[in-house]
Amino acid sequence: MPAKPPEGRSVKSDATAAPHGAADGHERAKDFLTEAEVARLLDAAKAGRHGVRDHLLLLMMFRHGLRVSEATALRRDELDLDRARLWVRRLKGGLSVEQPIAGDELRALKRHLARRTDALPWLFVSERGQPLTRQTVNYLLAAAAGRAGLPPVHPHMLRHSCGFALANKGYDLRLIQDYLGHRDPRHTVRYTRTAARRFEGLWR
Repeated sequence: MPAKPPEGRSVKSDATAAPHGAADGHERAKDFLTEAEVARLLDAAKAGRHGVRDHLLLLMMFRHGLRVSEATALRRDELDLDRARLWVRRLKGGLSVEQPIAGDELRALKRHLARRTDALPWLFVSERGQPLTRQTVNYLLAAAAGRAGLPPVHPHMLRHSCGFALANKGYDLRLIQDYLGHRDPRHTVRYTRTAARRFEGLWR
């Protein structure tokens, strides 16, 4: 897999942020995927050269709201497959927590690990036996988005997509805050405030 992203593509996680530092959800362009779009992206990831690995990587980034640096730092010893649990080590001063692993994710994990013949500690490795880089994740994500017919997607959109999906399922602010590891609820409120579910039934 090429180690660098396509020409001219930014590798920053905030590539779609609005100008002038706008932070509110209503001042931003849409910077998340719907669950249907995520499903298309995950299916497209399977068609890549390392489809089993790449599908699992993007699935875990979405399901656990992982930053790209958190995903590439995942280690095998942070998995408990018997209990279907993952220790999520948050960066940027976030709250680290243990999270459940759903059945489809658990099966994808077992498929991925069954193909590994090395004893390296990282969950996701390159052909050279090194942890995946941010640039590589950007590249494989861009390739999967292209195959899925989606507009450009950057890694942090999967974290946002997790937050919006949970809000649309009706979960409250505090639960989403803890799940994403936010210390400050102001980083979480955008998901619950702009979720379409809040407005359902207004015109009945």
